[in-house]
Amino acid sequence: MTAWNNFNDAESPSFALIPKGTLVKVRMTIKPGGYNDANQGWLHGWATRGDSGAVYLNGEFVVLEGKYARRKLWSLIGLHSDKGPTWGQMGRSFIKGALNSAFGLHPNDVSAAAQAGRCIESFADLDGLVFAGKVDWEKDGYGEDKAVIKIPIMPDHPGYKEVMGSAVGSVGGHAASSAHMPAHVGHAAQAAAIASPVAGRPAWAQ
Repeated sequence: MTAWNNFNDAESPSFALIPKGTLVKVRMTIKPGGYNDANQGWLHGWATRGDSGAVYLNGEFVVLEGKYARRKLWSLIGLHSDKGPTWGQMGRSFIKGALNSAFGLHPNDVSAAAQAGRCIESFADLDGLVFAGKVDWEKDGYGEDKAVIKIPIMPDHPGYKEVMGSAVGSVGGHAASSAHMPAHVGHAAQAAAIASPVAGRPAWAQ
């Protein structure tokens, strides 16, 4: 019998990376970095400021279902860089896509409820967000490949419904789930329903 403190015959860890292009349903967690900028509205320490001066959200993504369930991926979501607007624009695009994916909002939907769904009251609204994402690889600080989530998968993607499952309903013929929206989004959907009911359906569901 192997002694409890002898690990020579323990199995070596071997975690193959999730293949590039794999679609996964993930829950995003934001690791607070303690950085605030009241002028930008970045409060409560959700943002992180790196050594280069770049500001970002430190995202962890846990795969919820399927072959790679419970696997974790990490990505930085850009907010600001002194080098120019590109870093922040990429981060804004990612967050918009994640909100579209989470709430089943078609990217071309410009209804009042859809626009409300793409607004957040604080970065806390992103913590725990569940959406579909596409796995990619990039180099870590040691030059090794690591799996990341860089592209959210939205309702116009043919694989969206399969990944997200039955958690979504229908908005304008596209998948949607207002039940999982933050309170301010749900209220907007309710207001739209009162303002423009058609055939027994609220405006955001037409």
